[in-house]
Amino acid sequence: MDSQQLKPVIEGLLFAAGEDGLRPAEIAEVTGVNTREVRKLLNEMKEDWKTAGRGIQIVEVAQVYQLTTLPEHRTYFEQLAKSPSRSRLSRAALETLAIIAYRQPIIRAELEEIRGVKSEKAIYYLKRKGLIREVGRAEGVGRPILYGTTREFLDYFGLTSLKELPPADSIFEWAEWEREKNELYERLGVDPLAAEESVDDAPIDEDESNI
Repeated sequence: MDSQQLKPVIEGLLFAAGEDGLRPAEIAEVTGVNTREVRKLLNEMKEDWKTAGRGIQIVEVAQVYQLTTLPEHRTYFEQLAKSPSRSRLSRAALETLAIIAYRQPIIRAELEEIRGVKSEKAIYYLKRKGLIREVGRAEGVGRPILYGTTREFLDYFGLTSLKELPPADSIFEWAEWEREKNELYERLGVDPLAAEESVDDAPIDEDESNI
């Protein structure tokens, strides 16, 4: 396989790896190409994408390569996150957010062990909404990212501090109540957002996405 064929393969691998990224040695192991050649291809791809004006870039952090958006486009991503059509939290996202809120700082592996399912998409979604953030790295192999909540999380739920969080054993019952409530709104033909406008706490509307 020549370099032009390898580049899209590497792009796909970086996309699949998500925020964890990949080390050149990991890419080399998968593709069968030596590490030096992988580094060369990564550097070429960085320059190719910059020249082509791509909307994503390859960045290196602590010898780990990952795909990211361009910082100069941040304003557009913030507007997307604030869009009304993007303002709802799915049950999966709510569960993920609850675990992070009560167990922070927490790494993704611990979070997924508690939920019993992969949570990369939910974490990405919550980061994009500004409800969680990276707060450091844990000790140990690979130094995985630690996640915690943000000031926006407190504002979103009308809290002044984490001490005001409801008892942990009630959070998932509350999520179930939110789902049932919105199903009732739907049967009645009522817009849940309009129905909640007069309530002090910001409403959380469930949708049926798999985020």
